[in-house]
Amino acid sequence: MRFVLCLCLCILMLHAVVHGDHHKEHDDDDHHHHHHHNDSEKHDHKNVTCHKIAPSNADFAFDFYHQVTSPGASTNVFFSPVSISTALSMLSLGARTETLNQIIEGLRLNHTDLTKEEIHRAFQYLIHMLNKPDSKLQVNTGNAVFIQKEFKVLDKFSGDMKHYYEATAFTTDFKNTSEAVKQVNDYVEEKTHGKIVDFLTAIDEATVLLLLNYIFFRGEWEKQFSVNDTKIGDFHVDENTVVQVPMMFRSGMYDIAHDEELGCTIVRLPYKGEASAFVILPNEGKLKLVEDALSRSTMKKWMSIVHQRSVNLYLPKFTMSSTLDLKEPLMKLGMPVIFSNAADFSRITGYRDLTVSKATHKAVVSVDERGTEAAAVTAIEMIRMSVPFTIKMNRPFLLLIASDETKSILFMGKVADPTAK
Repeated sequence: MRFVLCLCLCILMLHAVVHGDHHKEHDDDDHHHHHHHNDSEKHDHKNVTCHKIAPSNADFAFDFYHQVTSPGASTNVFFSPVSISTALSMLSLGARTETLNQIIEGLRLNHTDLTKEEIHRAFQYLIHMLNKPDSKLQVNTGNAVFIQKEFKVLDKFSGDMKHYYEATAFTTDFKNTSEAVKQVNDYVEEKTHGKIVDFLTAIDEATVLLLLNYIFFRGEWEKQFSVNDTKIGDFHVDENTVVQVPMMFRSGMYDIAHDEELGCTIVRLPYKGEASAFVILPNEGKLKLVEDALSRSTMKKWMSIVHQRSVNLYLPKFTMSSTLDLKEPLMKLGMPVIFSNAADFSRITGYRDLTVSKATHKAVVSVDERGTEAAAVTAIEMIRMSVPFTIKMNRPFLLLIASDETKSILFMGKVADPTAK
């Protein structure tokens, strides 16, 4: 199978902490009221809400990118911002007071005028939209919660997890760590179609709750590259390092933008279905400048200057994976309390006895000629008669994969060395 494939996983583990006071916390918040609308009205309302969190999710994506990369460095990084946001929003169902505020602010959702319930509804709709079975795009995303057996979770927490995040709950015995590792890894392997195996190597036996979000993406290029045109070529990792990569080639019409000020070229490669890849190629020596400027407003500027033109496009064929420990970046993004003994996750158990012990994220991406192996169909493209502009992705570039329909950034990263394992 040759395809463009991305998948990701975000995991949060919670373990029990012992506080001096072990009294039951009273839940003084308003209980959620469920309103019933007719379907079409509900649909429109959800759609608007889903778009209302898109800017926050994008801000989080760029802020997170800045935390996990060294600008200008030749290290690959790849992650799914929407997977991390979903997992944290799901975790916020169990949080109260300052812990809840830090998650909402850390996810940049405090700039919306949405209530907590509307935020969860927006994620519910996002999950629903991404999983649409009738789409030409294969996106599967889902959530799971593994709970230590005999560990009591409040009905409201498990109900909301199921209702908003369609989370499947599993009973686990984390004290039998090897069995628990296998249970989680088997689930992950199945959900990522065998692309992520042995995700966890170890589990702390104090773990009582493990939250997991996965996203699997398989996209087919609207305009496929011909396998016969792929040739081995040079890729300049940095001034001193050149590696050999299979370089795909295609000549055709593409949306491109040139940013003279930052010194980079942006090419949009549409997938069949509602998604696009944006490949951002900094000019020689401009990688750091472009990375530093990466933000929602910069993307907006680029989108306002894209234009269609005839392009000779060279793009490496590669697979890369990235595993990130989320603790440092999330603390720096404003969520230190979730990892501390001051954490208040009393909406999960009724007690303030939980803290997040580990947060891990893994993503894999493959880029190749076709997208999914498809029956041979030849499409002929009308090209404006102009001298094609050559764009060679033969030095570090940034990659962003976005769902057009939900206005969400599904994946983003830096391809500094496509041959790095």
